[in-house]
Amino acid sequence: MAEFSHLDDQGKTRMVDVGAKQPTERTARAQSVVLLQKETVALIREHKVAKGNVLETARLAGIMAAKRAHELIPLCHPINLTHVDVDAQLGNDRITLTSVARVQAPTGVEMEALVAASVAALTVYDMCKAVDRSAVITDTLLLEKKGGKSGHYTRDSELA
Repeated sequence: MAEFSHLDDQGKTRMVDVGAKQPTERTARAQSVVLLQKETVALIREHKVAKGNVLETARLAGIMAAKRAHELIPLCHPINLTHVDVDAQLGNDRITLTSVARVQAPTGVEMEALVAASVAALTVYDMCKAVDRSAVITDTLLLEKKGGKSGHYTRDSELA
């Protein structure tokens, strides 16, 4: 296992210096799932949630949040994202939110993808909490990353 890059020789936290690294195309995909009552999913599908269009609001919230990941996560580098999107898939008792973030940079884009999926899920929760107090956010995870020194990573399908 690799050592923690955010710790110096004395164990103090530090921001990793990426100044000497060459920018490369980097992409990350992440997901978060919101478990809901079937009746709540029906309200979302029929656009009957009082706060408005749940899926579009969650998508927009996720995109906006990805652009601010460095303000939320200590030691996360500010990067100029070239693309962010969030897809919301309605199931019988869940919404699966999948984000994609892309950048041309010397550092990865995983945190931006994870923040996008997480905030999209939190937005679903917020918009539905009045009608579904049993909602649960689960399975927030990195699905895939491409680019950089560590290469291509894809999560095993059984875990996602």
